[in-house]
Amino acid sequence: MYVDPNGSGRINSYALVSYIPEPLAGFLDRMRRELVPNCFLSAHITVLPPRPLRSSPETAWNHIRNIAPHFAPFDVDLAQVEVFPISDVIYVSLASGSERLKEMHAVLNTDGLAFNEPFSYHPHVTLAQELKPDELDELICVARERWLELSHPRTFRIDKVVFVQNTRRNQWIDLGECSLGVEESRLVGEFSDILAG
Repeated sequence: MYVDPNGSGRINSYALVSYIPEPLAGFLDRMRRELVPNCFLSAHITVLPPRPLRSSPETAWNHIRNIAPHFAPFDVDLAQVEVFPISDVIYVSLASGSERLKEMHAVLNTDGLAFNEPFSYHPHVTLAQELKPDELDELICVARERWLELSHPRTFRIDKVVFVQNTRRNQWIDLGECSLGVEESRLVGEFSDILAG
């Protein structure tokens, strides 16, 4: 299991996401903050859910850079507000794009990024999670009402993925960004410090 040699506030919890572009992202971010006021995550679709690394971040990043460019960019169409029955997570389902995301997940969830996830991979956009039981019904109604108010297109293109790391404050830091269909990637934030450590 990988251990941060710098002993910083970061923890061994990494994920791979694709951020949703504007104007849809702004609408989803406002919805999330209405449902969960202290949530400041940017709207995204998760390709690899949070996991500890068995390898170094550099090895995991190289794995992503070697595989992700082989996937061509593709469109995702959002459908409706739903709830996962076991975890009570409120989310927006996908009308299209799920199969492509599942392919990416299957190929990337290997080697140093491999993780036996607690739930089957189900592409979605999370709106609210870790709710109190007495909040759920009301917040589902609010989320469905807000979703009906959306005037922007519900379709967007996934053309890049971002490697992120969690911290002890439950804040996610962007480490690296990799374009789909192109042999191009770049380091983000302080990822070079991690690799140097």
